[in-house]
Amino acid sequence: MSETVLQQIDKVVKENDIVLFMKGTPDFPQCGFSQRVAAIISSYDIPFAAVNVLLSEEVRQGIKDYSNWPTIPQLYISGEFIGGCDIVSEMQENGELAELLEPLKKEA
Repeated sequence: MSETVLQQIDKVVKENDIVLFMKGTPDFPQCGFSQRVAAIISSYDIPFAAVNVLLSEEVRQGIKDYSNWPTIPQLYISGEFIGGCDIVSEMQENGELAELLEPLKKEA
């Protein structure tokens, strides 16, 4: 894995309050897990960045190396890795995600 890809991923993570690395786009997700996480984040009506990992095999593998997490989608909030579909779904259900996003909602 080239340092350049990891540096690019790091830059995207740090420059966006919310970024979702997913298969496809929020408007056209290419897997059910990505669709679920994009729908959850969209439900909070807060803008977020999305990276379609299907456009680059280096980014697709690079995000797994960056987070040391084997699956996609991956959600980052305020530069912190949150998790994949199961974790984000659980956080939505127990209210943790709303608490995490609340400060960002005020800034939006």
